[in-house]
Amino acid sequence: MQTPLRHITRLLDVALTLARHDALFPLELMGDLPPALRFVRFLAKLRPATRDQAETRPGVRLANALQDLGPTFIKMGQAMATRPDFVGHETARDLANLQDRLPPFPGSEARAIISAELGRPVEELFLSFDDVPIAAASIAQVHFAETLDGKKVAVKVLRPGVEAAFARDLESFRWFARLVERARPELRRLRPTDVIETFANMVEIEMDFRYEAAAASELGENLAQNPHFGVPEIHWQLTARRVLTLERVDGIPLSNREALAAAGYDAKPLAPIIVQSFLEQALFQGFFHADLHQGNLFACPGGRVVAVDFGIMGRLDSATRHTFARILYGFLRRDYEAVAEAHFSAGYVPKDQSRALFAQALRAIGEPIAGRPVSDISLGSLLTQLLKTTETFAMQTQPQLLLLQKTMVMVEGVATNLDPAVNMWEISRPVLERWIKEHLGPKGRLESAGKRLFKLAEEIPDLVRGLNDFLEETRGAGLRLKLDNGQDSGRGWWSGLLLGALAGGAAAVAVLYFLS
Repeated sequence: MQTPLRHITRLLDVALTLARHDALFPLELMGDLPPALRFVRFLAKLRPATRDQAETRPGVRLANALQDLGPTFIKMGQAMATRPDFVGHETARDLANLQDRLPPFPGSEARAIISAELGRPVEELFLSFDDVPIAAASIAQVHFAETLDGKKVAVKVLRPGVEAAFARDLESFRWFARLVERARPELRRLRPTDVIETFANMVEIEMDFRYEAAAASELGENLAQNPHFGVPEIHWQLTARRVLTLERVDGIPLSNREALAAAGYDAKPLAPIIVQSFLEQALFQGFFHADLHQGNLFACPGGRVVAVDFGIMGRLDSATRHTFARILYGFLRRDYEAVAEAHFSAGYVPKDQSRALFAQALRAIGEPIAGRPVSDISLGSLLTQLLKTTETFAMQTQPQLLLLQKTMVMVEGVATNLDPAVNMWEISRPVLERWIKEHLGPKGRLESAGKRLFKLAEEIPDLVRGLNDFLEETRGAGLRLKLDNGQDSGRGWWSGLLLGALAGGAAAVAVLYFLS
């Protein structure tokens, strides 16, 4: 009995905080609730909204409430921002602007955590260490320091007690999700328990700084040939579960426009760097920084942009990248049948839906922007409308596309802030066209065919073994395939035929590739 009572008490505290900000609408959307939750909602609604709150968008009020509720809820708000299908597109946009700032904890506690994690006193690890943090957020804070060999670094330290706080709140979230699924079966399609578990896994990874260090390292390798966009170097010997040490960025955050102007930076050339680098990450590497707000981007000498904070990253497999590029390219050409085909062939839209009606819905998105100047067309808005339309046609939730769309909107906002006249399609087009040429052009198609052919060749031994096992099981008369040397009597023409066909196909692909 104690556990449900504790959960109800916590939910009452949450509901009262939501009520204080006039942000109870998530509970309102659930309609009929179990008696305990109806009582919580009733108590919370006793406090009327102020005039200022009534004039503020619901998503903004919710973001303010989550800010007051602390680290778990700030991270939950950031996760909700990636699920417009769950909270609505306008609320998702407002939650994407949730400020992740909390009061700092003492430098003495940071030193204790560093010493415990790295096994030595801070004085033996660093030449100098600033006890006053440069930034403090819900999960960690950052201190400037200098390594023993004189390198300037930033040290990210996990907030004390944050792991236990997350564990307590997540337990209440799980209880609440199970209760909702039992009380409101029609909401099971939103899979609230799965959403909570996904969030729990995300938080667990984000609170282990070794994962963040690995993400930064991988992204840095992918961007090694990009002279305009980069990430700080990781100091692995000074990194552990609760401590991350990385190269200090010698730059000015893009959020500080006054400092950029005072330092003589021209903000406009930075916009295409950010947009094109993001698209290259997403399309060419399939691994992208998914939290590219202005505070995480620094303008550095030489017109270079450096990103920090790698807790939220996105991955796209080759099939998703292929589909995404086909969709954008189809809209560029106003070929709505091709955009529809991309959705159906990827399995995003069920086969029982009408392709003609879906293409017609896509035309309703594309035609209103077709005659407008490209400078007036927002890629982020296009993706948002597309996701809304696909929901109508029963498209299953594609979390990777939602995260991509959310990041695209964020990147577009940063670019527009740097250059209000930025032409998103114009600066995106070179990257899109290069990807289309390399992957959907003749050479790209041949390369893809060649990879599939060679992959099939690698699987021949397994195919032969499988066929041999089948023949053994069916006791086929005299037809056996042996892989052991000197015992290949039946292997000859079967495997020879397969290998010969594959070799001939590979040769044809190679010739066509070099002739194309």
